Amino acid sequence: MIDHLGVTVSDIGGARAFYEAALKPLGIAVEMEVTEEMTGGHGAHVGFGTVGKPYFWIGSGGAAGGPVHVAFAAATRAEVDAFYAAAMAAGGRDNGAPGLRPQYHPNYYGAFALDPDGNNIEAVCHAPTEG
Repeated sequence: MIDHLGVTVSDIGGARAFYEAALKPLGIAVEMEVTEEMTGGHGAHVGFGTVGKPYFWIGSGGAAGGPVHVAFAAATRAEVDAFYAAAMAAGGRDNGAPGLRPQYHPNYYGAFALDPDGNNIEAVCHAPTEG
């Protein structure tokens, strides 16, 4: 089980705005902020999560390690669609429109967006077709 994940970004303000918009349809919001002063000069950080628990962090310092892939769980296919729409509206770039990915498994419904630093951000629903 993963407790939390962090990625570095080149523009913390721009990345924050992107993730706030893109993750809102999934019920994920800013849960904690850590300033550069609080880290003793080791960058600013914003933690996104749910119910007071941040589990996805962005931090200033540039995307030095190259692009990463992060997949966020969605409860419904409609949430995947809403994530994709919000990510595109927030300045994300298309990396795979919402749809089934049967090569992974028959119910894998995902959407992919590139954030401003080129990180591949996904929302995925594993539930069977909604009726």
